[in-house]
Amino acid sequence: MSFESIAFENTLPGIMLRFSVNLLILFILIRFIYYRFTKKEEYVFSLFMMGIIIFLLSSLLGTVNIQLGMALGLFAIFAILRFRTVNYSVKDMTYVFTVIGVSIINSQANIPPPVIGAITVNGIILISAVVLELFLKKRALSQILISFDKPELLHPGQRKQLLEELSVRTGQKIVKISIKKIDFTRNMVDLEAYYPDESTD
Repeated sequence: MSFESIAFENTLPGIMLRFSVNLLILFILIRFIYYRFTKKEEYVFSLFMMGIIIFLLSSLLGTVNIQLGMALGLFAIFAILRFRTVNYSVKDMTYVFTVIGVSIINSQANIPPPVIGAITVNGIILISAVVLELFLKKRALSQILISFDKPELLHPGQRKQLLEELSVRTGQKIVKISIKKIDFTRNMVDLEAYYPDESTD
């Protein structure tokens, strides 16, 4: 029996073989991409266990009378229930559904040739995640709230001087501002100032 035939079979050796591939992909996605760029250690365990359980459930769908569409709906409901009380960002939710998608693809996809097909599909997902993270990281801006005592610099013609003044006061290279509140009685203005996120991993 060939390696390719074992990989496609819904038997214990076939499931364990696909499970090993899925575990490797999850490790790269969660540990080397998600955790590296977000540093959110508290979600790593949940993402790993979610990927593992969803893979095993998807692999066993052939042995029970349930359709894949219904199973996907159940997975989505479980994910929502798990994280509905957590302050979860859109990016984190994207990783949740990426983990779900990767696990289902690796458990159900029958893409010939098996090895090249699995590498191609999983490679596209991993490379896309890395490229997007690097692209967004270069443009990521951190923000700081500032009470500023020179509202006269808010005039459009004074923008360059305003950014320089804020950069000197904060020690950061301020590139963008947003006016939150102006208090004419105190001659003060509340600003949101944005500067490049140069934190290292």
